[in-house]
Amino acid sequence: MTHQGEVLLAVNGLKTYFSTDDGVVKSVDGVTFHINKGETLAVVGESGSGKSVTSLSVMRLIPTPPGKIVEGEILFTGKDGVQKDIVKLSEADMRKIRGNDISMIFQEPMTSLNPVYTVGDQIAEAVMLHQGKNKKDAMGVATDMLRFVGIPAPEKRVNEYPHQMSGGMRQRVMIAMALSCKPALLIADEPTTALDVTIQAQILDLMRKLQADVGMSILFITHNLGVVAEMADRVVVMYGGRVVEEGDVVEIFKAPRHPYTMGLLNSIPRPGEAHEPGQPKGRLEAIPGNVPNPLSLPPGCAFEPRCKFAVPDCSKAVPALEDTGHGHMSRCIRWRDFAQAQNEVTA
Repeated sequence: MTHQGEVLLAVNGLKTYFSTDDGVVKSVDGVTFHINKGETLAVVGESGSGKSVTSLSVMRLIPTPPGKIVEGEILFTGKDGVQKDIVKLSEADMRKIRGNDISMIFQEPMTSLNPVYTVGDQIAEAVMLHQGKNKKDAMGVATDMLRFVGIPAPEKRVNEYPHQMSGGMRQRVMIAMALSCKPALLIADEPTTALDVTIQAQILDLMRKLQADVGMSILFITHNLGVVAEMADRVVVMYGGRVVEEGDVVEIFKAPRHPYTMGLLNSIPRPGEAHEPGQPKGRLEAIPGNVPNPLSLPPGCAFEPRCKFAVPDCSKAVPALEDTGHGHMSRCIRWRDFAQAQNEVTA
């Protein structure tokens, strides 16, 4: 598989398991992907597919116990140009990377911001810790960052508390905090889920602009494929703790090679789409069933019980992640059939 550009982060064979009273939950089970410098990689999947646990593993924020990275490596090249395996770093070394080289925007800003400190204090804390600035200079950086993310009257807002701001403003504060040390990698875990569509569009525009300005890479975790089309260069689709498809964003939207990806794409509403005359209006296609219980994944392909293309061989063994051409990977034994059907349609 050819990598364009320099690889910033390479996750190889990552397994993150949680021990519970009922057994071991294999939340992330052998995940491999990479992110190049300056690139946006989207990780997509339903709730429970292992997306967030993957991102928390990269940040080494898995609660231990019950969680543990049991296998694999997370190779990261920091601002100092030295490649390190995040899995093997001490907590003290990890603290130097967290918030400085790698930053994260969490799903829900109200639970991530401390209600008893002003937003300025919370941004300044990271700047003082990682950049060695004094309080006055750090507050100056905090004000600049609030201005940078488009918050009006930043000199006043820097002294306000999280509860004095709207959801969209708080999300901007989170982005300001994440970017205050100019990280090489920004992990955004569904950063627009709780926001209305207009604010969502503004936040995405802002992230794209900042990426161009700062030159950072983004690991974007979402279940919203509309956001993926707008933001990502490449896509990793996860299901049942494993990568089931990976490839260039245009390729995956144009010619998906895994039934789960097809199901996700078919469930996107398309306003104004023409229908056959005399036919009822097109219904949204739903994927039947639910994400499998991670304690008892089906044998073979985890998606097989919900898959309309399944054949008896699908339940025999976990399919390998195969290159279907040009680095477009698929974990499906029938990908050649889909490729052939897609070629016949375009022929």
